[in-house]
Amino acid sequence: MTGPPSPADPVVPAEEQVVGDPNPVSEPGTVEPAPTEPSPALPPPAEPSVVPAPSPRPVPRPPARPSPSARPAAPKPKPTLLPPSVEPVIEAPLQSDPAQWGRVAEDGTVYVRTADGERPVGSWPEGEPADALTFYGRRFGALVVEVELLERRVRAGVARPDEAATAVTHARSHVDEAQAVGDLAALTARLDVLDAVISEHRAARRAERAKAQEAGRVEKQAIAVEAESLAEGEDWRSGADRLRALLDRWKALPRLERKTDDALWHRFSTARTTYTRRRRSHFAEQAGEREDAKQRKEKILAEAEALSGSTDWAPTAARLRALMTDWKAAGPAPRTDEETLWRRFRTAQDSFFESRSKVFAERDRTEVEHQQQKDALLAEAERLLPITDLAAAKATLRGIQERWLAIGNVPRGVVARLESGLRQVEEAVRAGDQAEWKRTSPEALARAEATVSQLEASVAQLEQQVVKATERGDAKAAASAQESLDARRSWLAEAERTLADFRR
Repeated sequence: MTGPPSPADPVVPAEEQVVGDPNPVSEPGTVEPAPTEPSPALPPPAEPSVVPAPSPRPVPRPPARPSPSARPAAPKPKPTLLPPSVEPVIEAPLQSDPAQWGRVAEDGTVYVRTADGERPVGSWPEGEPADALTFYGRRFGALVVEVELLERRVRAGVARPDEAATAVTHARSHVDEAQAVGDLAALTARLDVLDAVISEHRAARRAERAKAQEAGRVEKQAIAVEAESLAEGEDWRSGADRLRALLDRWKALPRLERKTDDALWHRFSTARTTYTRRRRSHFAEQAGEREDAKQRKEKILAEAEALSGSTDWAPTAARLRALMTDWKAAGPAPRTDEETLWRRFRTAQDSFFESRSKVFAERDRTEVEHQQQKDALLAEAERLLPITDLAAAKATLRGIQERWLAIGNVPRGVVARLESGLRQVEEAVRAGDQAEWKRTSPEALARAEATVSQLEASVAQLEQQVVKATERGDAKAAASAQESLDARRSWLAEAERTLADFRR
């Protein structure tokens, strides 16, 4: 004989078995996107055994039981089920003693005790009453798991407050209509506590929205201020790009309270319009200035092209440099004409300066040849030193000077060296000539003799002053007289050498 179904081995029709929870819930501490429809369904606990959920329909009275010997093997009962989305079909561990919260009547009806009295939650036509209470106690355990998971979800704030409130309402209706045996009032109380938690979350979200609104207001006000600053400035190049970037930032911000948002948008829009009008006016004025610059540059170009063939090198080069200054001062012409005008102007300049460079290159080659000739003359002149025959040296130097002048210009960088070298030879010849004149001049001899006599008298006088100052102990006067005496003696020695030269 087959016995009644055990709570640990329930029979569930294939079409009513639940494979998985259609609305899984993230573990506590993780954030998931808000669902489109709030659902109270929660993931099952660790034990995966599937159990049937009886229907809330009135429980039918079972027929009289036949004796075990007379009745055939009874088929396993097929209890009615709640929809899977309403109540998780799981075998949950016992959360409380079901015998404390329910009973099984003689007719097999299972009752649960509530604050309003007993109410039937199902039937157990066959088997032991303890097994029935255990079965419905496990259903209560499933409700406890559902409530616990909902508590964790609500307290973690993973769902929006409205969705959380809907889930709590659904869970409360599950508890009120649960076909389970246990302390249902305690579960309802736990769900009631979640109402206050949801209210706190609502308040927090309102505060966050207010904070976001204030941040958006500050940001939009800053955008309006910056746009107004750009509208008053003259940054015509990057200003337009900056205003476009500000517009993109504005669109990304949340909409504010209508009056405030409209007022800030009016400021921002007005600034953009003002900037655009001023920018267009600026470029229109700039276009007129560029046309005037084109006319001035055309006049400069005509003069430059007329000077391009000139051979009056220095004045023409100076004038072309002045025309370049005028060209820069004229400002830019229209972009389509600027490059053409500039190429023609540069061509005129290059034509003149290239011609001048060719002439100067030929002149430089000639000057290098002149340098070589003057180097040879300088070497010839330096061979006259030291002078031994004054008359012959003077005659040779005059010939060198005549050929030097006939050669012409040399490179500018060697002029000083060549002129200095020839000048030293000339000065040496001149010094020899003067010395010869002085040596043969009676007047010079007389002057030399007079100078020696005067210095000898001065030396004698200073010697007496030194002796007298020393005798009277005046060291300062003696030192001063001695210093003067030393100077006069050096002068006397030089004068005596000069006199000796005259007397040779």
